Amino acid sequence: MKILLTGCCGFIGFNFANSLVKTNKKIKIVGIDNLNNYYSVGLKKARLKILLKSKNFTFQKMDLENLKLLNNLFKKNKFDCIFHLAAQAGVRYSIKNPKKYIDSNIIGFFNIIELARKTNIKKIFYASSSSVYGDSKKFPLNEKTIINPKNTYGLTKKFNEELAEIYSNYYDINFVGLRFFTVYGEWGRPDMMILKYIEASVKNKYFYLHNYGNHTRDFTYIEDVTEILNRFIYFNNRKKHEIFNICSNRPIKLNKILTILNTFTKIPKIKKVGFQKADVLKTHGSNFKIIKSLKFKKFTNIQKGLINTFNWYNNYLNKKL
Repeated sequence: MKILLTGCCGFIGFNFANSLVKTNKKIKIVGIDNLNNYYSVGLKKARLKILLKSKNFTFQKMDLENLKLLNNLFKKNKFDCIFHLAAQAGVRYSIKNPKKYIDSNIIGFFNIIELARKTNIKKIFYASSSSVYGDSKKFPLNEKTIINPKNTYGLTKKFNEELAEIYSNYYDINFVGLRFFTVYGEWGRPDMMILKYIEASVKNKYFYLHNYGNHTRDFTYIEDVTEILNRFIYFNNRKKHEIFNICSNRPIKLNKILTILNTFTKIPKIKKVGFQKADVLKTHGSNFKIIKSLKFKKFTNIQKGLINTFNWYNNYLNKKL
């Protein structure tokens, strides 16, 4: 089996690829990434260096908006399926730079699925987000909850879901949409809250606590996410287009996360910041569908996941970046 993996140097893409090359020697991965500077390029290159050690992984640097390069890639390879995990990430950043999200998340997605149509690829897994739900008041959020994003990032993900629905109906392509909630863990994004707090603690920096720590998030550990993605490889859709929440169903306030972190980190200097326009107060997803469909039940305890993340930071990020 040959898989096209977009966003292979990103947080989720790297961990997924790394787990595959270690555990499934029958799968060959062609990874693409633009290695942009939204956060540390050094971290992305370090991830890539690990993947390139495997004979079953090859890499091409490219933007998804570059249709000429993508065309050449699809002509040279016969892919069995696609995991489209590339995206311009960051909710607050999408308010300041909406065009980057349109280019990467909408045009990039369209290019991938259009080339899949032309080359007769029948299976596409793609990254969506809990951001599509917006400021819902009824929890837990399930896949049938009405979606109403409140920022550009969430809007691009909603558009992708709607485009996938149309392509699944007209072109006989099976799509699986993956609504990732707040994923954390080793090799994570340094712009996200947990690693920012650990960095502030270790390096004696200020930590900016948004909404005074009153946000609630459904944190999901990266090893659980990669196991779920591994199980999806041989998953057969009941419908042409199915959507799944990828979440732990264990919502927790950010202040509680900090309390746990403080049991094994030094408390950093904190500056409290009010509620931001693009923010969502609470996310809490139902994972009933993922448990039923994939028989995955063992979600990692938040304290264990945070300790593993802290240890990884000390072993790698604190020394390398």
